[in-house]
Amino acid sequence: MKAQANVLIVEDEIPISDLIKMNLEDEGFQCTCVYDGLAAADLLEEQNFDLVLLDIMLPQVDGYELLSYIKPLHIPVIFLTAKASLEDRVKGLNLGAEDYIVKPFEISELLARVNVVLRRFHKSEKILAFHDLIIDLDKRTVTQNNTTIDLTPKEFDLLVYFVRNKDMVLHRDSIYEAVWETEHDGNTRTLELHIQRLRKKVGIEKHLKTLYKSGYRLDSKE
Repeated sequence: MKAQANVLIVEDEIPISDLIKMNLEDEGFQCTCVYDGLAAADLLEEQNFDLVLLDIMLPQVDGYELLSYIKPLHIPVIFLTAKASLEDRVKGLNLGAEDYIVKPFEISELLARVNVVLRRFHKSEKILAFHDLIIDLDKRTVTQNNTTIDLTPKEFDLLVYFVRNKDMVLHRDSIYEAVWETEHDGNTRTLELHIQRLRKKVGIEKHLKTLYKSGYRLDSKE
């Protein structure tokens, strides 16, 4: 689950934020950094994230307050904080954080915990929805207005990837590597054919945009 997960890093110490971002991106994650709680709340209204790494002591809005805002969005949160007391740990976990990591920490430990949280969180994810599409991840079926749509395994995986990353610019190489689980060989025809068939089968032509020299984006807005 680590590849292509979209992570929001909310940390006001820029050197720490930059270090986390660099190491996560080396592992295939997409990362966005903000440096105060209010900016994080604004960004969460505009973009979709798979995970939030959240400091507690932040300007504007602290981590505890921001967590209460994030919970209804069903995005897992890992606290990264210097608040090391047992009372603080218990408070953070009771408020709904998936994990609690005390600074200073080893990057290898952070990466391991990030992967564990993402696996645990997405394991419980059974159903995805996009407008009138219902995607059953266990049964690997797609229905639209109670009618089953026949997709090939790669078409199904491609649709799931787009829906999980909706409203994000997805580069061709990243899509290929995430869905085909191998490095892109430079031949874009395979990907383009699958996307063309997917557009027709599930009727998302107006939502799935081709971005010149960039890739694709699945727009959630009508």
